[in-house]
Amino acid sequence: MSFEAFRAEIGRLADVLCAVNLLQWDTRTMMPPGGVEGRAHQLATLTSLAREIATGPALKSAIERARDTLAGGGSDAERDEVEFAAGAIATLERISSRLVSEAAELKTRANAAWIEARREDDFAGFAPFLQRTVELQRDIAAAIGSEGHPYDALIGTYEPCMTLSRLRPLLDELRTELAPLLAKARDLNSGVDLAMKRFPVERQKLFAKELAGRLGYDFARGRLDDTVHPFEISMTRGDVRITGRFREEWLPAGMFGVWHEVGHGLYEQGIAPELTRSAFAIDFVNLYAVGGTSFGMHESQSRLIENRVGRSRRFWELHFGRLRDAFPDELAGVSEAGFWRAVNAARPGPIRVEADELTYDLHIMLRVEIEAALIAGEIEVRDLPGLWRERMRDLLGIEVSTDREGVLQDVHWSSGMIGSFATYTLGNVMGAQLFEAATRDRAVSAGIDGGDYGPLRDWLGHHIHRHGRRFPAEALLERATGEALSTRSYLAALRAKVDGLAA
Repeated sequence: MSFEAFRAEIGRLADVLCAVNLLQWDTRTMMPPGGVEGRAHQLATLTSLAREIATGPALKSAIERARDTLAGGGSDAERDEVEFAAGAIATLERISSRLVSEAAELKTRANAAWIEARREDDFAGFAPFLQRTVELQRDIAAAIGSEGHPYDALIGTYEPCMTLSRLRPLLDELRTELAPLLAKARDLNSGVDLAMKRFPVERQKLFAKELAGRLGYDFARGRLDDTVHPFEISMTRGDVRITGRFREEWLPAGMFGVWHEVGHGLYEQGIAPELTRSAFAIDFVNLYAVGGTSFGMHESQSRLIENRVGRSRRFWELHFGRLRDAFPDELAGVSEAGFWRAVNAARPGPIRVEADELTYDLHIMLRVEIEAALIAGEIEVRDLPGLWRERMRDLLGIEVSTDREGVLQDVHWSSGMIGSFATYTLGNVMGAQLFEAATRDRAVSAGIDGGDYGPLRDWLGHHIHRHGRRFPAEALLERATGEALSTRSYLAALRAKVDGLAA
C-alpha cells in the first residue's frame, strides 16, 4: 500500500494545484476588475499551501516508504514516478516559501496592471510590476542555482536540461538559415489581402470551434472562451480549457490562435487516465498542474497543429469551402489557392502571436536575449521600450510605433514566466520532427490527406501525450522519432513551404 499512500499525498497536491489553475483561468477570462486584490491573496494562499504539501513531512515520509516497498517489487513506472517527485521536490525546496507566495500574489496584480497598460499603451504604468517581477525571478534563479548563466535556472524550470549556451547556437543557426528563405518569400505573390476585409467575430468563432472539434479537441471535456492573450489550462484531463482572441480586421489571428491552443488541449486531454492525479501530471518547481513533460514539448503540439496541419495546402483544399460558406460576401471571388497563400505570406510585423512562420523565431530571439540581459543585470526595465524598438529594427527591419505592439504585447512577464519564451522555438523544432515521424505512418498521412485527423491524434497520443511527465522531453522526442533534437526537419518544412509558394 506504500505506493498508494504516496499517490494519495500527490493527489492532495494535485487537487490544490488544479484549484489554482481554475482560479487563474477565471482571473484571465471572467473575473471583474474589482476582484484583483482578493484573487491575489487567494492564489498566494493556495500556492503556499501547495508548497507546504510538496515539501512537508507527510509527502517525504510517503516517498521513503514507497521507495522501500518498491525496492522489492513494483513497476518501473512506479519507481520512476517516486524518484521524479523526489528530485523535483528537492529543487522546489531551494525556493523559499516567501518567494513562492510573493510571486503568486504579484502575478495576479501584475496581470491586471498589464491588461490596463496594454489597453492604454502605458508602459510606465506596468513598469513597477515588471521591475518587482524581475527582482523576484533573479532571486528564484539564485535559489535554484546554475553552473553557467543565471538565466539557465529559469530556462530550466520550463525546459529541463536546456541552457543559454545550448540555445544560442540553435537560434543562430535558425537566424542564418531563415534569412534567405525570408528574402525569397517576401518577393512572392501573397494572395488575397485579408486585411482589406472585415470578418464578423461570432462567425469566426463558430468556424474555429468547428475545426477544433475536427482536429480532435473534445468539447465534452473542454470549452472555448475569450481572453486578452490566448492560453490553454487544465484542471484534470476531463476539464481542459482553451481561449482565443478574435479581431474583425484580421481573420487568421483568431483561427490559428484557437488551433494553436487545440494542440495544447489535445496534449492534456490525452494524458493517460491513471496519471491524472499522479506526480507525472505536476510541475513541482513552478507549482502548476500540467501533464506535458516540458513547455517545449507542449509547444511542439500546438505549433504542429497550427502550422504543420493548419497552414498546409491540403488543409485548405479540404476546408476552404466551409470557410467560404461562413463568409460568402467577404470571400467572394477568393480562391482556395489565394487564401492559402495569404495565410502563409511572409509579412514581417510587430506581433509575435500573429507572425508568419519565417519571422516567428526572430521574435523569440529578441525576447530570449532581452530576458537573459535582464536577469544578468545588464539592462534595466526602464530601458525596455527603446531597446525593443531597436532590436525589432535589427531583426525584422520594422518600426514599432506603440508599446502595445512592442514591449507590452505578451502576457508572459506579467505572469512571472521569464525563461519560457525559448520553448516556442524549441516547440517549432520538435513539432516538425514529430510531424515528419508521424506522417511516415501510412494511416496518419492518409488520414491527413482525407481530412481525418484521428490517426494523427492517436499517434501523438501513443508516443507523446499519454506519458505525461514520465520521460524528459528530449528523451521522449528520441523515442518517438529516432533522432535527437535537430533543426533538420523544421528547416526542410520551411523550405518546402517557400518552394510551394513560389510554384
